[in-house]
Amino acid sequence: MATALVIENDPTDDLRRLGDWLTEAGLDLAVLRPHAGEELPDDLAGYDAFVVLGGEQDAFPTGGVPGAPWFPKLEGLLRKAVKHRVPTLAICLGGQLLAQAHGGTVERSTTGPEIGARLVARRDVAESDPLWWAVPFAPDVIQYHFDEITELPIGATLLAASPRYPHQAFRLGDRAWGTQFHIECDLDMFAGWIENNRDWMTEQGWQPDGLIAGVEATQEDVAEVWQPFARRFADLALGRTPEVDVRRDLPLLG
Repeated sequence: MATALVIENDPTDDLRRLGDWLTEAGLDLAVLRPHAGEELPDDLAGYDAFVVLGGEQDAFPTGGVPGAPWFPKLEGLLRKAVKHRVPTLAICLGGQLLAQAHGGTVERSTTGPEIGARLVARRDVAESDPLWWAVPFAPDVIQYHFDEITELPIGATLLAASPRYPHQAFRLGDRAWGTQFHIECDLDMFAGWIENNRDWMTEQGWQPDGLIAGVEATQEDVAEVWQPFARRFADLALGRTPEVDVRRDLPLLG
């Protein structure tokens, strides 16, 4: 069985639904938790895929200090993943680290946080992407971020955008994808994030209960799009027969 190395950067952001989808698709998952003191490997030898999850840390250093002690080594692994064409999926903070590791820029968003059920717009170029070709034009996503990718790395392909946060999803090389949004997040996870910040959000004029209700209402729509997306990622890692875009009868994986 093929194995994906999964980096959990924060105990409040685990694999959740994405883990179920990937294992159902046939991937074995080896989860490392550097936030609990587990050491990252020096390379990705023995792994068929790489998944980097989100977290509350800043991707960018502050005063020369990394957002977490393991981030420099993690960025090194992300560079090796792209160089050696290891199928990689990097989510929210993970996507920011993927971009930063390759020369992109991550900063505190000047337009404020993006939280809750939202839509992103797929770019035309995504129609030829191995994972994105079957994603609808404006899929439902779950957002929870204060920082954003303000500049993509040179050579990155922008796959999805939104008006306030233009870099919602991108690809580096032909096998590494980053997203600003959370495809792993279920209702309990999102509600936990809200509860941890309820007082602050209320003071800032947010409606915490409304945000939770909005995410609850989109759970089925999110799964309808992103579970097949996760399966296509697993197919790539497993070297399985590619899915076919029946509109053009073209194999898109492998």
